[in-house]
Amino acid sequence: MQAYLILANGTVLTGRSIGCPGTTVGEVVFATGMVGFQETLTDPSYYGQIITQTYPLIGNYGMNSEDMESGRIWARGYIVREACTAPSNFRCEMTLDAFLQKNGIIGIEGIDTRSLTRTLRESGVMNGAITTEFDPAAEPEKLAELMPVIQGYAVTGAVAATTCGEPRTYEPTGGLQEGARPLHVALLDLGCKNNIVRCLQKRGCRVTVLPGTTTPEALAALNPDGLMLSNGPGDPAENVQIIENIRRMLDTGIPAFGICLGHQLTALAAGAKTSKMKYGHRGANQPVTDFATGRTFITSQNHGYAVLGGTLPRGVGRVSHVNANDKTCEGVEYLQWNCFTVQFHPEASGGPRDTEFLFDRFLQNIRRINRVKGVQ
Repeated sequence: MQAYLILANGTVLTGRSIGCPGTTVGEVVFATGMVGFQETLTDPSYYGQIITQTYPLIGNYGMNSEDMESGRIWARGYIVREACTAPSNFRCEMTLDAFLQKNGIIGIEGIDTRSLTRTLRESGVMNGAITTEFDPAAEPEKLAELMPVIQGYAVTGAVAATTCGEPRTYEPTGGLQEGARPLHVALLDLGCKNNIVRCLQKRGCRVTVLPGTTTPEALAALNPDGLMLSNGPGDPAENVQIIENIRRMLDTGIPAFGICLGHQLTALAAGAKTSKMKYGHRGANQPVTDFATGRTFITSQNHGYAVLGGTLPRGVGRVSHVNANDKTCEGVEYLQWNCFTVQFHPEASGGPRDTEFLFDRFLQNIRRINRVKGVQ
């Protein structure tokens, strides 16, 4: 079946349908990872977006039930140059096409994804639609009806759509000496990836995942040892009440660590500003320089907004990491709070794990505070 990608600038690209038939509208973005396509598809941070994979062959090792970053696909559509129909891997359970169909996702293959990526790099993130329901050249009246929908689309209510409905607790899977008390980490779910939970569990933590709307009073009643602020989708400035909640939570002195959207919301709580990037960072090969050591790490990233490091109020915090390509803020050390945050993903599963040690640093901060309090 033929499928069509229609961009907000009027460009129409013809390809073949993968996944489900129909029409979908979203923000068209590109991701540069060569692997990790299952993690990308199931990452809630892609809520409201149509993902373009820049690597030409996607699905060659298939899909499985173990590598899910959440319980479903959150993207609104999927664009690839070629979807592999005969994957080869001992863990493979189904093809990419079958996985898209299972999740009700509309996709397209067979278009020039390199040309599309160049368009997005030059013009910036652009809304678009994938449809199998009509040929835009043969039925221009239907195209005319769809164009205002494409051009008017905006990602809103993203955290509310992706956060959990009620608290869930996960027990440690390793990292504990016999008889030792596990550290209790509260994880504020802003669109959380499962591997954040796994990274804490294997380090001996008991993790309670909380809805993004959790109040400071509810957190205090839980009395955790530390607070984790997860990744997530959408415009960070939209989450006014969550930003205020985070500020009040951090004012208590609780050790905290924020990733991606958690990084952005913490900066907003501190009085800084964020802005939408031209085309964002999405992929597993983003270089980030740590000012403390001078070392540059290769990181996995997925974000369309950035913290404006220069807007951090004096005495509140300092930029700790920057992107080596465009010098955007990639991390903040807070002076008024026991907190540090990063824009990249140290928990990346389908990407580099060079910065997973940041979880150890977070737990060291917790243990240091516990020693001061006399908590064993």
